[in-house]
Amino acid sequence: MDRKALAKTIDHTILKATATPDQVKSVCLEAIEIGAASVCVNPSNVELVKSLLEGSDVKVCTVVGFPLGANTTESKAFETRDAVAKGADEIDMVINIGALLAGDRETVLKDIKAVVEASEGALVKVIIETCYLDNNQKQLACVLAKEAGAGFVKTSTGFGTGGATVDDVKLMREAVGKDLKVKASGGIRDFATAVEMLKASADRLGVSASMAILDGVGEQEKPDLESNCY
Repeated sequence: MDRKALAKTIDHTILKATATPDQVKSVCLEAIEIGAASVCVNPSNVELVKSLLEGSDVKVCTVVGFPLGANTTESKAFETRDAVAKGADEIDMVINIGALLAGDRETVLKDIKAVVEASEGALVKVIIETCYLDNNQKQLACVLAKEAGAGFVKTSTGFGTGGATVDDVKLMREAVGKDLKVKASGGIRDFATAVEMLKASADRLGVSASMAILDGVGEQEKPDLESNCY
């Protein structure tokens, strides 16, 4: 996998509370330069990012119910409609983690469905925040995301107690098969870790350290990723 192919798997991310418009602009320019899949920002920056990415192939990605997932379903649906109206192409939503932990399948399903319906065709990625879940709960979250009509399941917000792991990516892939895609996010800061996630069958990487990861291309032997991915 060369630098260009790797960049196409990256959601170049800036979600910190202190992000300034100039920093967001810098991330957008980097994303265009490297040919990233998207730029992922907080909702208040969607319009700015839309204007900066105009004319490029880089998508506008934003977050909903972020980072706790504890917003009401109605507020998540509103956030989604508002973000799409302002130019978002992709929505990364956080599930109702507490409801999942309580075994409340219907609340979690309803929550995801509301976002999918409000997205009006925009790609929805469902963040299950794996660090708080056991394997059965992770599998259930993936099944519910699939049932709700989402396009991706995603490991982490990056704000929890842990990020993406190879084992979680493999488990999520087994749960969704070829029907959904898998995004690994949280703690991916170097080329070797990025490659591990892709070999485990992740389709996207959510990272803020995109440039450092891409700078690692060619520094070590490149494995054959295609044989490991759906």
